[in-house]
Parts: sequence; C-alpha cells; structure tokens
Amino acid sequence: MFGAMLVDQLGRPLRDLRISVTDRCNLRCTYCMPAGIFGPDYAFLPRAELLSFEEIERLARTFVSLGVQKLRITGGEPTLRRDLPELISRLAKIDGVQDIALTTNGLLLPRLSAELRAAGLDRVTVSIDSLDPEVFGRMNGLGTHPQKVLDGIEAALTAGLGVKINTVVQRGVNEDGLRNLWLALRDKAVLRFIEFMDVGNHNGWNLDSVVPSREVLARLSADGSGAEFAPVSPNYAGEVAARHVSADGHEIGLISSVSAPFCGDCSRARISAVGVLYTCLFAGSGTDLRAPLRAGADDGAMRELVAGVWSARHDRYSEERGEITRGQRERQKVEMSHIGG
Repeated sequence: MFGAMLVDQLGRPLRDLRISVTDRCNLRCTYCMPAGIFGPDYAFLPRAELLSFEEIERLARTFVSLGVQKLRITGGEPTLRRDLPELISRLAKIDGVQDIALTTNGLLLPRLSAELRAAGLDRVTVSIDSLDPEVFGRMNGLGTHPQKVLDGIEAALTAGLGVKINTVVQRGVNEDGLRNLWLALRDKAVLRFIEFMDVGNHNGWNLDSVVPSREVLARLSADGSGAEFAPVSPNYAGEVAARHVSADGHEIGLISSVSAPFCGDCSRARISAVGVLYTCLFAGSGTDLRAPLRAGADDGAMRELVAGVWSARHDRYSEERGEITRGQRERQKVEMSHIGG
C-alpha cells in the first residue's frame, strides 16, 4: 500500500515532522505563552502524559517509513526535557533521517550544545526578537536579558551546530530594532524574520500588529528601500522562508504566513507532547496517536493510521485566513506551546 509516495488531498508529500517534547517553557513570550495566561498557577502536563522517548522514537520511525526526511524537536522549550541528548541519539540512528534540528530560546544551550551535537543534532533555530534589553525583556515576559540568548548562540556555534535565528516582528513593539539585530548577528547565522501570526488563542493577534515582510526588508536596508536585497531560489521544495541576499552576500529569510501564505507546498506534520498529530500549525483538533500506541497497536496499524490522516489532509489555513478571521473570530486553535512553531 505504501509503495507510492504518500500525498494529501492537495498533492503535498509528507517530508517534515515536528515533535514537541514538553509544554513547559522558561520564558513567557507574549506571542506564544503570555504570562497573564501561563502564570505561576498554570497546570502544565504531568510527566506520565508526555510521550516517552521510546514512544517518540517509534512514531518517528513510522513517519520516516511514510516519507519523512527531516525531524525537528520543539516544545514549549525542548531543552527543559530531561535527558534530551538521549532522544536525539535515538532519532539519529533511524535509517532515512537526513536532518535533525531543534527549535529553542537558547537559554540552556551553553550547558547542552556540545552534548546535543555529539548525540547527532545537526542544527538549532534560536529565537531572539530584539537586542534592546527593555524591548526583549518585555517580549519574553520575564525581563530576561538578550545576552543570555547570545551566549546560547555562541555555544551552539562553538559546538559545531548549524544555527539559524528567528525573530518575530510585531508592529509598535520591535520593528525599529530589526536592522541593529541583523547587523550584529548576520556574520554568525542566517536571520529569519517572521510575520506575527495568529497561532493559539491568547496572543492578542490582530492584523494591525503584523509588519509585512516587504516592510521588514525595507527596514533592513541602509537606505530604507529594500533594494540592497535580491531574492534567491529556495534550497528545497517547501522551504518556509523566502530567501534574500544582501549586496555584500549576507542571507536573510522572510516567513510571510500572513502577507504571502505558503500553504501550497507545506509538507509538515506536528506531534504534540501528548502524542496528538496535527496537520496544520493553526489546527483546532488533531488525531490521538498515543492512545493506540499504549493500547498495543502494531507498526502496521500505526502506519495505516498516519497514512490515512495525511491522505485526507486539505489544510490551508493561511490562505483562508482573510475570510476565517472576519467570519469566525472565536475559532479555537491548538496553542503554540503544545506543538512548537
């Protein structure tokens, strides 16, 4: 049954799997886990509800057998998961996995980078939204200084990990500091600037808060025109960031989910920390994979289940956002802290 390439209803193959390993985080970023909602009394998931490393490995093998080539570990903040290098080591041994990456806020990378690299991790994507301590402290919700993230970036580079940097851009919050951020870090890593998205239900998203990528490009330019950047071809089909290169050869990425949706070639599936499969970042519901795993389903049954979900997939939320946000403002979506970015 699985000899042919598995595709969804829009002809999109399954190539990328993002696996959340925890719903906890050591920051309270306003666009993900605002402190007013995720406060000291917030009930995070008990350990027994999280997928074990054995269960994650088994699900990863299932997805790889159906075409997945890249794995990304997410959270919450994945470095908070105890013994994370052990999981990376397990995943690195799966035949067919071409790349293992980690999305992180970078705070624990000084302690973990070398061990994660030795275990088989290839890359990290580190989030930092401003170099201004006041702005960054406000955005991360806890007053954490950007130097702590910069130290994590340096540790990752020293360990030999590939590094990309993600910056979420919000109108009236951090757009004035984008060029300073880029100039400071462009020689260390590729920076990717992300339009503020309506992920989850509590981040106060509205269209007025979105800084379109074309404006970001202009703000990064010395003359404010954006003309010093030229578009370049994607590295691979389904790449989420539109690549541009400056006149002096520095690359940036623009992730334009709001102004220029890229649903048409999305090849990503996501598994939450409790084993729910989501076929879209903006999904309202998913498919429980943990229950059949723990009930004793064999590998064939799990493959049938995942293949059935993917082959029925027709998500294209970002392309539909206009009419959805006007007509269904109360639409509930899974929280980013449950499935990462």
